[in-house]
Amino acid sequence: TWHLKKIPQIVRERTFSLDSPKFEAKTKLELNSVCGIECQRKLPVPSLSDLKSLLSYETVFENGTRTLTEVNVLGAVPDPAANTTTQRPLRKKRQIYGTDSRFSIYDKRFMTNFPFNTAVKISTGCSGILVSPKHVLTAAHCLHNGKDYVKGSKRLRVGLMKTKSRGNGRKRKGAKRNGMPSFQWTRVKSTHIPKGWFKGVSGDIALDYDYAVLELKRPHKRKYMELGISPTIKMMPGSMIHFSGFDNDRSGQLVYRFCSISEESNDLFYQYCDAEPGSTGSGIYLRLKEPNKKKWKRKIIAVYSGHQWVDINGEQQDYNVAVRITPLKYAQICFWIHGNDENCTQG
Repeated sequence: TWHLKKIPQIVRERTFSLDSPKFEAKTKLELNSVCGIECQRKLPVPSLSDLKSLLSYETVFENGTRTLTEVNVLGAVPDPAANTTTQRPLRKKRQIYGTDSRFSIYDKRFMTNFPFNTAVKISTGCSGILVSPKHVLTAAHCLHNGKDYVKGSKRLRVGLMKTKSRGNGRKRKGAKRNGMPSFQWTRVKSTHIPKGWFKGVSGDIALDYDYAVLELKRPHKRKYMELGISPTIKMMPGSMIHFSGFDNDRSGQLVYRFCSISEESNDLFYQYCDAEPGSTGSGIYLRLKEPNKKKWKRKIIAVYSGHQWVDINGEQQDYNVAVRITPLKYAQICFWIHGNDENCTQG
């Protein structure tokens, strides 16, 4: 069952204008030397002043202007069991683990209906998920490398899967076949990234803050997926998660997968989902019963950050990782979507 939780408040304090970004960073779909499983175990619980700094955020607008918004955090309760994980044997350096368990979705009846229709393509080469009529959730590193915005983010666009082909049913020259999706591209009006993602604030890239929200220039009329607060592994049916994205090795295809989570910290899930670059930024969801109802409901509980290489015991090891939507992150993303915290008191 989805459990209602009281959400901390993110309150806007001051907004400053910043210089326009250079937009010169290279898009990097795999990250190196980030805080891995061992490192996560040793991280201290952030103080209130740390949270205020980490959850302040930059907004980049379509015309290239940029602002920094400082926030206050009210009602945050630190988790005493933060960043605990269970020791597991390290696994081999592969992104596809054993048999490739991914499914390419070819049938338009599935592709253009919920929940698969919520998957979107980001013009920098990543995936994302629709979280409101005007907003998309994705990974921060699809847009920013910790120091500067990536080149492709200056004229950022989001590709929504088309539900119908234009015309009178005749195939146009160059039209895609075999059920591959075609996209309707929409410009992005503004982008929000938490300050915790930027180098200099955290000393290095802080994987815990690898998420961003894009506001579309025009609203869409599709069904989107709501946010949920990430439960612990024990509270998930079979510890299973699901996500769909546009993996680079299956060009033009929507790729769905599900798998079990193996380890968790307070902010991250470590899992064995088969995935390739391109699916980064996908919304990870699960289905639980609504309180006091017989209905089941899917909600986004994490953002797929991708395949990561980290130093463990002096060796480079890898894992696939997702950023959990904690109560604090729920409050921030909800605030970005609604522009106030009145709609974000419970999650």
